[in-house]
Amino acid sequence: MTHLRIRDAVPADRDLIADWMIAMAWETEHKRLDPDTVRAGVAGGLADAARSRYFIAMREAEVAGNETIAVPAGTLMFNHEWSDWRNGDWWWIQSVYVAPEHRRQGVYNALHRHVADLARATPGVVGLRLYVERANTPAHHTYAAQGMHDAGYSILEREF
Repeated sequence: MTHLRIRDAVPADRDLIADWMIAMAWETEHKRLDPDTVRAGVAGGLADAARSRYFIAMREAEVAGNETIAVPAGTLMFNHEWSDWRNGDWWWIQSVYVAPEHRRQGVYNALHRHVADLARATPGVVGLRLYVERANTPAHHTYAAQGMHDAGYSILEREF
């Protein structure tokens, strides 16, 4: 029997999360990320909860002798955006990745539910937001199943 447990990521998870972010960028946007930059970015996020917070979904299974093994199955990170319109924080879901062998098994749903429950229990949080690459149709369906909808905005950027 297996079940999912969501835990806070720790500094020792840096390389796993970075590898997953590199894989996600390639799978979804065919972008090659610099591994050193991503590792430094993940380390920076893990070191400062005001900057971001990462979670790891662990698939736990009982094996012979009542021993439990736990395997990382996916990750999700969020950060904060202050809204003067609402006098509260939006939590932006980012850096979502589910390892291929764990997809379509409720891993993202468990991560999303965990963060949504935390957000509802945190005073001053007004909601969850995320952005998704336009052509990533499976992700759009997954997020819609969690009650997310198109907010009517386009994201513009200027990279430095």
